[in-house]
Amino acid sequence: MSLIAIFASSASVVIYHQYHEREQLQLIRSLKNQIASGQNWERKVAFESLVNPGLGSSDFVFASRISTPAVVYIEGQSLEESKSFFVDKAYSTGSGVIISPDGYIITNNHVIEKSGNLKVLLNDNREYIAKVIGTDSNTDLALIKIEDSGLPYLEFGNSDSADVGEWVLAVGNPFKLQSTVTAGIISAKARNINILNAQQYRIESFIQTDAAVNPGNSGGALVNTKGELIGINTAIMTFTGRYEGYSFSIPSNLVKKVIHDLKDFGVVQRGLLGVTIENVDDQKSKEFGLARVSGVFISNTSKDGAADLAGLKADDIIIAINEHIVNNVAELQEIVGTMKPGMEVNINYWRNKQLFKTKAILKNQINSTELIATRKDPILVKYGIEVRELSEVELQNLKIKGVKVINIHRNSIIANTNMAPNFIITSVNNKNISSVNELIQEIENSKSKILLNGVYEQYKGQYPYSFYKE
Repeated sequence: MSLIAIFASSASVVIYHQYHEREQLQLIRSLKNQIASGQNWERKVAFESLVNPGLGSSDFVFASRISTPAVVYIEGQSLEESKSFFVDKAYSTGSGVIISPDGYIITNNHVIEKSGNLKVLLNDNREYIAKVIGTDSNTDLALIKIEDSGLPYLEFGNSDSADVGEWVLAVGNPFKLQSTVTAGIISAKARNINILNAQQYRIESFIQTDAAVNPGNSGGALVNTKGELIGINTAIMTFTGRYEGYSFSIPSNLVKKVIHDLKDFGVVQRGLLGVTIENVDDQKSKEFGLARVSGVFISNTSKDGAADLAGLKADDIIIAINEHIVNNVAELQEIVGTMKPGMEVNINYWRNKQLFKTKAILKNQINSTELIATRKDPILVKYGIEVRELSEVELQNLKIKGVKVINIHRNSIIANTNMAPNFIITSVNNKNISSVNELIQEIENSKSKILLNGVYEQYKGQYPYSFYKE
């Protein structure tokens, strides 16, 4: 018996060794290709250490060498007005992750949302001024950019394949300590810690780790031992304001989708099922005859929403999405959060103690399947406004033409008019408009004072807002 155990153990070691060798070979090929195309001397150093054990064969060393050059320090001057004339200007600080050689950087929305004049400091002490490409408060993510080429960057890993118990590194700038690396393991996945409750379409499905994370780490990288980005460090659970063993990161698969949307459209194209949901507890599992305490309970569906049109009803329990078992609300939100409007999803659900299947076409926030882009032309940014075209559904329902205000920048010229988001601009200086291009043209043609007339969907009457050109 002991001999069999020895043979079994030896076989396991050989299998693991062969598997590890295959992984290493794949990684070496990837690095060779990047080095051949002139990308990142840091990756060359890491490559040398990988094929040359004398230079540092530890997985932690390799991952650290790959990741630290790509994690930056971010400092922004607060846009909040001080109540005291004598108080120095406040600054917000955090971390960010370069994800492309031309300077796109991921960070947390809460790092930059109340800041202007964003300064980015690289690991090698190069400094840049960054511009904001887009933000998403529902996931607490933001995309900013610096102008350069050949920058060190991290590649996305697959957060779905990351396992509880797996070693990870947190890389960031806590307390302004540049390029700090801490190690830990993944403690749990799909954690909801209720920090985004103010957001209507919030998604909280964090990777929980015990890697030390402190103020200043927000927006930094969570990487695996291959140096791949598997999360963005976002929050800690603490009673003291400092690290107490619980840190939380946004999974990379969700990050990747949000960031690509911000880059391509200026706004996140969020696919929605159109359901009000809650976790299944022990009482519900017994009441509805489930074999285990798992799934997502539907308490309500939106009329003509994706779930409603797919035949789902209140009291149904979603068991799986696209063959992925969903144990709780956070897992369902993470899966659906990686999808766009118009995408089809397969849903397994429980009704009357039986399992059923259906397909749903995800909708957007205005209950259509269109992908709608936000315009951030320089003249619009100058006055502090972001707008988009009205969708086909909005044009039919509202029976008006115009453009919709999506975001208004703090302390901007438009903000000082008291205009609110979701305002629909129908005319500029009493001349009707039906597109963003027409809005921009009329603003450019205006000599001094600009009068924007329009409506709010939820309020009656016309609303005028005026300001002067600078």
